[in-house]
Amino acid sequence: RYGVKGQTLRKQYKEKISDYRNWDQLEHAHDYLLYPENIGENLSLDETCLSNGDVYTILTNKAAKGRKGALVAMVRGVATDAVSGILRRLPHRKRLSVKTVTTDLSSAMMLTVRKVFPAAKLINDRFHVQQLMSEAVDRLRIGYRWKVLDAENQAIREHRQKKKEAKSKAERERIGKWEPERMENGETLPQIVSRSKHIILKHWSKWNEQQKTRAAILFDKFPKLLEGYSLSMKLTDIFNKKSGPDEARLNLARWYNEVEKFDYMEFNKVLDTFSNHSTTIINYF
Repeated sequence: RYGVKGQTLRKQYKEKISDYRNWDQLEHAHDYLLYPENIGENLSLDETCLSNGDVYTILTNKAAKGRKGALVAMVRGVATDAVSGILRRLPHRKRLSVKTVTTDLSSAMMLTVRKVFPAAKLINDRFHVQQLMSEAVDRLRIGYRWKVLDAENQAIREHRQKKKEAKSKAERERIGKWEPERMENGETLPQIVSRSKHIILKHWSKWNEQQKTRAAILFDKFPKLLEGYSLSMKLTDIFNKKSGPDEARLNLARWYNEVEKFDYMEFNKVLDTFSNHSTTIINYF
């Protein structure tokens, strides 16, 4: 409209308007960025993979809620020594003023927090805690998916063999083409199990009508999956409930007992992780 090419405008903005070349962090921007003025009492430490495949450690101020002033630091890589070495360049006084740092269940990430913010209380983010349980339930679903696929393949082989052994054209026509069994919603069982991933990762209260129908069939066929899903949702409900550390500790202990009774290897791995990080998980409350 104004006779300026897009590429020209981008170049002009970068080289002239933005004053990019005079940026005080230009020399090391590819490896790290520091904004000490954005430090607050409550921080979050996480990692993210950018479009070029590089993994960066991101430190943010929770009070900014993702808006202006949220970014405290961005460091290329996740190695504890390298990341903590950069983060310790933040003013010591400001680092000591940090009260809490929320992070995932990574031991490396938690070690970084302890090295850089020695006075801060370490909290494990509920998203990553719940995600661990959700992934365990999904592995249970995947196990059932392979079983129903094996059963379907076996049924197809048997049908072909039966047709092959037919002694006449009339008998072959009577046998006909193989047709998979369809459930009451019109889907086959392999389709239902395959399409249920998002159902078991979601709280039942957020299912739409189609998902409710599919879930009813899925859990009717695989009651153990329903039990596993219910345990996952109980964990979600514990985090959703506004409770103090003592009540949360009691609720989680009861939940642990239920998971142990369920006796599924992947769930036991979740319990092991929870036991190793019980203090930092309880700190969420």
